[in-house]
Formats: sequence, C-alpha cells, structure tokens
Amino acid sequence: MAYQFKRIAVKIGSNVLTRKDGSLDVTRMSALVDQVAELHRKGVEIVYLFGSGSSGRSEVKPGKKLDAVSARQLYSAVGQAKLINRYFELFREHKIACGQVLTTKENFGSRTHYLNQKHCMEVMLDNNVIPIVNENDTISVTELMFTDNDELSGLIATMMGMDALIILSNIDGIYNGNPADPASTVIREIDGGKQDLSEYVQTSKSSFGRGGMLTKCNIAQKVADEGITVIIANGKKENILPQLLVKGSTEICTRFIPAAKPVSSVKKWIAHSEGFAKGEIHINRGTEEALTGPRATSLLLVGVTAIKGEFEKNDIIKIVNEEGIQLGVGCTSYDSNEAKKLIGQRDIKPLVHYDYLYLD
Repeated sequence: MAYQFKRIAVKIGSNVLTRKDGSLDVTRMSALVDQVAELHRKGVEIVYLFGSGSSGRSEVKPGKKLDAVSARQLYSAVGQAKLINRYFELFREHKIACGQVLTTKENFGSRTHYLNQKHCMEVMLDNNVIPIVNENDTISVTELMFTDNDELSGLIATMMGMDALIILSNIDGIYNGNPADPASTVIREIDGGKQDLSEYVQTSKSSFGRGGMLTKCNIAQKVADEGITVIIANGKKENILPQLLVKGSTEICTRFIPAAKPVSSVKKWIAHSEGFAKGEIHINRGTEEALTGPRATSLLLVGVTAIKGEFEKNDIIKIVNEEGIQLGVGCTSYDSNEAKKLIGQRDIKPLVHYDYLYLD
C-alpha cells in the first residue's frame, strides 16, 4: 500500500484517549499504537504527541485541596509515568522501541536548545525509535505553558520538517456549523492563508484538554503556511491513521492545503517564536513599505523610530508599525543598548537580516 507522506507528526487529543468518566481508554490507546506500528513497519517516520494530565488524575487522591498549578504538576508527573510505561509495553509487543522527549516552551525560545531537541529526535528516528513527545507539565506553569499540545505539535512538525501534521480529535474535522447540528458538514479542505474560520468554529474547550477547535485552526493555518499539510480527523475511528495516509484517501477529515513556497528552517523557528519576544522595534512607514514590498529586504536601523524592552543579540523581537500593529518577528543582530545608540544611522549592519525575519 502506497502512503502519501513519509514523515509525520501525530498529535492525540485528550478526548481521544479518555472515556466519559475520565478514565484512560486503554483499548483506543492500543488501537492507535497498532496503527502507528503498521505505518512504522512500512517506512513512515513518526513523532507521536499526547497529553498526560488527565490520566494522572485517576491515580492520585490528594489529602487536601490543591491550587490549579499544584494539581497540574502532580497529575502530570503521575500521568507521564503511567502513560509512557503503557506506551513502552504496547510498542514492545510490536518489537518497536519508543523513547520519551519532555520539553517546555522555553526550549523553543533559544536557537541552541531548539537545535538540541531537533538533533535528539533526528537520532531517534535514524535508529528506528519512535519519539513520544509531551510538554513537561511538571515545570511548565502559567506563562511558561504552551497554549495546549496543539501548539506544541505545530512547533514539532515545523522543527522536524514533517510532510504532515495529523491532529486527532473526537470529531471528524472542522464543521461549517455546530457539530451537533445534523445540517452541519465537515469542511474538507482549507487553503491555508488567512481564511477566517471563527464564524464556523465552536470556541468551547474539550472536557479533558486545554485547547479548543479555534486554537487547532489557528495553529493548522500557520503550519500549512510553512509548507506542511495539516489534517484534523476523528481519532476514535477504526484504522484512521493508515486510512488518512493512503494516496487518494476519501476519509472524512479537514485538510489544510500547504503553501507551495518553501520556508527555511530558521524562518520556521522564528515564525513560531512570537511568544518568546524580548522587545519591540518600532519602524516608520517607509520601512514598513520596504519590508512588505515584493523584494526581500532586511530591517535597517535608519528606519527605526523606537526600541522598547531589553534584549541580547540573537534574541527574538517584535516588529511594530506606526499604528502599533505588529508586522512580524525577527532575530536581532544587536543587543538593545547597542541598537538604541544606532537608531537612524545608515550604512551599518541590519538590525534584522532578511534571513532571520518573519512577517505575519
């Protein structure tokens, strides 16, 4: 059987692996491992992502009421151990090795840490080990948290240069109305870009996960813009993964069509780095027109009107126009003190080189 993708990231939503009473659906978990194992044997490289918090909840009965952060740390620590052990045993039945990769949002803010993570997973894939990735919820709290594991899956997919990101939820895809309404149907294809889906998408979050469908859409559009196919499908359907990957698949799902123009690995990193920005660069209208014009242009200090925040060389900074609207992000060639002294000067090194600039 011919598959259309050779390298995929698969994100399993909490509602796929959780029964209505909150307990772990071991049967569904085992079925998904069987599917991943089948693809693995056929030569598909797979990075697998899942959430662990809800599975730890059923194992621990705290002696006193916990605040939200403490509860998240406790349940996640237990859930990570519980699920990785279960995955290890399930994959071993297929004679496949898997390994755990725990990460935090901060690990994507540093180019060095970013590349270290990428290298770790590349080594695992090169040696036929399936990376099982999860946010390290035990230390990721408040502002350090990902929006949810959908955001993490988007970062992993772009970092690893995946052919596709498959997000498995408990519904068939993005509907053009309320999924509970019999008149609503699944939107089969979305052509990346900036298409506004908010009028269709329900803003409620799932029972056990942190993310809602609108979050999934926003992340999917961003990943598709970087040349990666994104598929949102129902993880509770039998044999869903092989069915989605078959060439000419007619499986019901929502598919985000990838942009044709390739994006460099550095730009992919910068595109997802807005949350790590250390400062703001305010520019004049002429510089804005140059940056957003048809020619590739670096951000020069001659067009900078103000610099806000403290940052070091190679940090991520936001680029803001005269109206206060963010145009994009970039990796700075100067620290903030040095840059402030050079505002308005000509014929010097760009503040942000084009290769390290990502415009929204």
